[in-house]
Amino acid sequence: MLKRYFFEISYKGTAFFGWQRQPNQISVQEEIEQALSKIYSNQSISIVGCGRTDSGVHAQHYFFHVDLLEITEIAQFLFKLNRMLPSSIVVHAIEAVESDKHARFDAKKRTYRYFLHAKKNAFTTETSLYFPGDLNVSKMNEAASYLIGTQDFTSFSKLHTDVKTNICTVYTAKWVEDKEGIYFEISADRFLRNMVRAIVGTLMDIGTGKLTPEELKSISASKNRQKASLSVPAHGLFLWEIEY
Repeated sequence: MLKRYFFEISYKGTAFFGWQRQPNQISVQEEIEQALSKIYSNQSISIVGCGRTDSGVHAQHYFFHVDLLEITEIAQFLFKLNRMLPSSIVVHAIEAVESDKHARFDAKKRTYRYFLHAKKNAFTTETSLYFPGDLNVSKMNEAASYLIGTQDFTSFSKLHTDVKTNICTVYTAKWVEDKEGIYFEISADRFLRNMVRAIVGTLMDIGTGKLTPEELKSISASKNRQKASLSVPAHGLFLWEIEY
């Protein structure tokens, strides 16, 4: 009899064309499905992730669900699966859940972080954006506060996607300074394709003085992607936390 399991994982997205399986490209989903298939004597296994991440984007905290024959020894299964997966994908925990629990639809809150570093660093080139210029963090945080609430984020969305609505509720949006540099953290009930990277690009233009904080309001109200700034590169972005 099949049981539903939630897998908690993290992955470095540098070598992958995103989470979702796609033709002729390597994805995180495909790597995991192939490993599970081998454990279950090459049966076809399909997993459901808590959301998409684009090519080169990382996940500190990610969940997927899958229906499998009962796992009798979770610790042993976890060890075996991790040995089969590449070093850039780590399974942290496996939990049996109710048969109707859904990794994507039951997620209540998602948090992303985008990392920047101002000093050249050989060890963060794939996980943080090198930006040696000056940024006014205070003005970026003023602008970020205008993102909080329920509103239409069409101006920060990739065009021609298959979603039914561009309305999102943002709970928090702020820049944080730490010893490594700065990062932008944003939490919401849902995110649109390319939304965080477009927001970060726009906030950075505010931080360099190309735009004012007040202009973020008009950019958002325009519902026009061309009004917002260019998206920042994918490699600084992490899906940081999922809450159910």
